[in-house]
Amino acid sequence: MREDLQVYDNVLQLIGNTPLIHLNKITSDYKGKYFAKVEAFNPGHSTKDRIALYIIEEAERNGILKPGNTIIETTSGNTGFSIAMVSIIKGYDCILAVSSKSSKDKIDMLKTMGAKVYVCPANVAADDSRSYYQVAKRLHQEIKGSVYINQYFNELNIDAHFNSTGPEIWKQTEGEITHLVACSGTGGTISGTARYLKEQNPDIRILGIDAFGSVLKKYHETREFDEEEIYPYRIEGLGKNLIPTATDFDSIDKFIKVSDEDAAHTARELARKEGLFVGYTSGAAMQGLKQFYEEGEFDKNSKVVMIFPDHGSRYMSKIYSDDWMSEQGFFDTKNEVSSQTIEIIK
Repeated sequence: MREDLQVYDNVLQLIGNTPLIHLNKITSDYKGKYFAKVEAFNPGHSTKDRIALYIIEEAERNGILKPGNTIIETTSGNTGFSIAMVSIIKGYDCILAVSSKSSKDKIDMLKTMGAKVYVCPANVAADDSRSYYQVAKRLHQEIKGSVYINQYFNELNIDAHFNSTGPEIWKQTEGEITHLVACSGTGGTISGTARYLKEQNPDIRILGIDAFGSVLKKYHETREFDEEEIYPYRIEGLGKNLIPTATDFDSIDKFIKVSDEDAAHTARELARKEGLFVGYTSGAAMQGLKQFYEEGEFDKNSKVVMIFPDHGSRYMSKIYSDDWMSEQGFFDTKNEVSSQTIEIIK
């Protein structure tokens, strides 16, 4: 790599060092300063590039992953894309078990990247043989020479962000960050970043975003797994129907839950007001920040960083589709269908 010329040996050298962008309009009425760590600037357009490269290279260093092996993973889409991208460069086969909740855009991209994709029903228990967790485990047992990344239960998921995302945010804010707001799915992003930031300043508040229909918030508060919390929801890559060991609950100060509808509208609001075309979970992060603000979490001295995990292009058939939004009933209560029209000249 020639850094002076910005010429790189391969796409993997572009992972990390994503920009921190000051939000101006969407937080204009708020006290404090608000920034977005925009992970869509990774080459795979999501924060999952970080864990894919880190975990795979750690497996190589430890002799677990060898030439000719197959990499297997469960994913809502983004991790799968990142693993497929790394596999292409490093020469591994890639098999992915994907939730049916993942957008068609994501599934099509995974196939385009050469991965073999198994689409599994989303609304089944984690221990159901049809769940994407169990399908991945079965494939790993059946395929000789396979390595199962297992991001939900892999401590390296946390380490990847401890070693990259956390230090980047600390440096970009010159150590002045007071709050981190991040979504929690596997929990690796929020946990690794939190661990690093808390080592630098234990007073930094770590605020997690969960989804209605997920068990994470209640588990954080009670350390009890409550199946009654579980019901179907639409946001991809946020929340869980199990407790991932890749979540360090002790490093998180507080959780808040956001709704499918609010997260979708807030993602669209980010596009309209900030020119940031980001994904569903980014909308959830921003919506969570709004709710935390209403609870009095921030003041004029706050310097708040949100992690926006991925790019909006992966949700064209979902939150950025007026038809899909209408089908979900998301235009029934607020935010009417976009008034923008398309004129066809013949």
